[in-house]
Order: sequence, then C-alpha cells, then structure tokens
Amino acid sequence: MSEIVIEAESLTKQYEGKDILKDISFSVNRGEIFGLIGPSGSGKSTLIRLLDLLEMPSGGILSVLGQDTRAPRSRFDLRRRMGLLNQKPVIFGRSVHDNIALGMKYRGKSREEINHAVHDALDAIGMAGYGRRMARTLSGGEAQRVALARSIVTKPEILFLDEPTANLDPLSAEKIEELVLEINRDLNTTIVVSTHDMLQGQKLATRIGVILEGEIPQIGTTNEIFHRPATRNIAHFVRVENILPGIVTGNRDGEATIAVPGISIHAITDIKPGNKVILIFRAEDVTIHLEENTNTSARNVFLGKIRSMVSSGPFVDVVVDCGLDVTSLITISSAEDLGLGFGREVWISFKATAVHVIRDS
Repeated sequence: MSEIVIEAESLTKQYEGKDILKDISFSVNRGEIFGLIGPSGSGKSTLIRLLDLLEMPSGGILSVLGQDTRAPRSRFDLRRRMGLLNQKPVIFGRSVHDNIALGMKYRGKSREEINHAVHDALDAIGMAGYGRRMARTLSGGEAQRVALARSIVTKPEILFLDEPTANLDPLSAEKIEELVLEINRDLNTTIVVSTHDMLQGQKLATRIGVILEGEIPQIGTTNEIFHRPATRNIAHFVRVENILPGIVTGNRDGEATIAVPGISIHAITDIKPGNKVILIFRAEDVTIHLEENTNTSARNVFLGKIRSMVSSGPFVDVVVDCGLDVTSLITISSAEDLGLGFGREVWISFKATAVHVIRDS
C-alpha cells in the first residue's frame, strides 16, 4: 500500500473575506508526481503556499509526512524536509555555487559537504563548470536550473514546483521537465507541480487534480482527466473540442443511443433513457474518410461537409457539418493527401467507446 505524505482535508483559504480555496481535499503518495492544473487565478499558487507551509489555511486540516501541520514547531521542522521552486526564482548577486549552497549553509553543513553536494547538483542540471559564474549573468533558463539545483541540493523529501517553466522558452522548459523527471526517478522525490500548461501536466504527472475557481472537482490519471472529464467546465479547460448536449433515447446492455441536434450518437453508458446528458469526445478520436467506410468498427459514421479548417502547428482542426458541427484533428500532411478543403463532402467516424457521457446538471 502506498504511503501518503500529504493529506489535505477540507482546506479553505480566505483573503479579505474572499474565498480563494474552498473545501480542498486530496492526498499525495510518496514518490509520485502530483499535478495541479488550472487557469491563471484559479488558486494553484495559493494551494502550493499552503502545502509548503508558507501560509496557514483558514480552515481544514493539513498533514505532511505524517505530522499535523498546525503546531508551529512541526511546521519549522517539516519545511527543512521540503523544497520549493517558484515561477520567478530569486537569484542572489553571488556566484552560482553560493546560490546553490545557500540552504546547506543555513543547515550548518561543513564546507566539504557543501562543495561535494553543489558539484553533484551542477552535474545533475547539466551546468558543470558554472560554479564560479555570477548567477545574475545567466539566461532565464540557466537561472531556473540553478534555482532547481538549490531546491534539491538539500535532498528534500517533497519538492513543490509552482509554474516552473512559465517564463521560459520551449527548449529551456523542456530541459527543466527532463530534470524534474530525473529527480523523481533517481531520488524518489515526491513532487507537486502546478501548471496551466496541460501538455506539461500530461508529461510530468502520475495523477492530476484540476483546480477551477478555488475548487478541485476532479482528480485522476491523465487519461481520466483528458478523456473522461467529470464536468463540462473541465472538458472546456482541457480543450475537448466536441461537447454536445443530448437526450438518451435508448439503452441496450450499456450501449446507448443519444439524440443530439441533427443526428443520433452511439455511446457506452448505463444512463437510462429520458435523461439529459453531455457527450464529450476528443477531436483526435474522429476519423475523416473520402468515401463511406463499410469496414470500420466505429458505431458512429456520418456524412457531412467541411465548414472550416484551422491550422495549429503540424495539425489542423477540421470542422465537419453533419447535422451539427463535429471537429476532427488530423495532421496537415494528411489533410493535404486527402485534398480537404472548405465545402468538400466527407465521411466522419468515431467509436462508441470514444464518447464519454455525463449527466447534464
């Protein structure tokens, strides 16, 4: 059984009478990477500050490493067993070596221990030989790596990362992400990372908690969050392109027929006929054909016309009007090979198992 190292029960936080966090409950297991994803202003940074014991909650109970955090002495001792990397790291006007060594000096470590640990940390972040450089001459990505090294040099049991790559270019961000995965793998460090970057959340986290307007309405694996969101708002946030209202008109052994404006869709659900529902399915699960594919195992096959095509990097969102708009995500090269264009008649198909059904509240 996994050891729980963070357990939050009904945490709340108010500032000047305004609710910032409301009834937050979740746990984090030792050695996992737990992601908090949500838009800016949703409460992610406030929650990180509570978990890192920089602030007290307004209500609720927080246990860290098996200790109740309400006692001042336990908070001080626990903070020495944790590390924090902020979105905008504090870099002191000293050498890289001295910046990384700061936490060890506060802990009264010997010069030999410090030098050995800083050397290893510089190796770990790919900056061997940078020890004598003045830290404020570094690039943004290098400075963030130094701040990360300072966070891990004391070998924390829990590492908190608050939007760790928000101000970095893609290559620097990728380097930080690689380092985070290495720290977790090599040191078994428990990591809690907050981010508004959903791809980063998918890449790093073992489990994800979605935080919206100060609440966590869903916690799950990346597949659960991105393919089976619990609410319409979560589906919108994780950018599910196809979110359709409907009514269950039939259900036979768990395969339902659901009427949506213009068409009927097959989906797997135990929701009974007569109930209003929301259908959620990702654009990458929708296939485009130039002719009707009679060999497909997909239960949903529709004829329509292309209403729009919008490029996004190497992909293109193709919106097909088949009684209502359904979006398919394909590569630009596939769109070119198929000769797709505005107004072209095409067939689309998607499996019943690709459709996630929730009750319309």
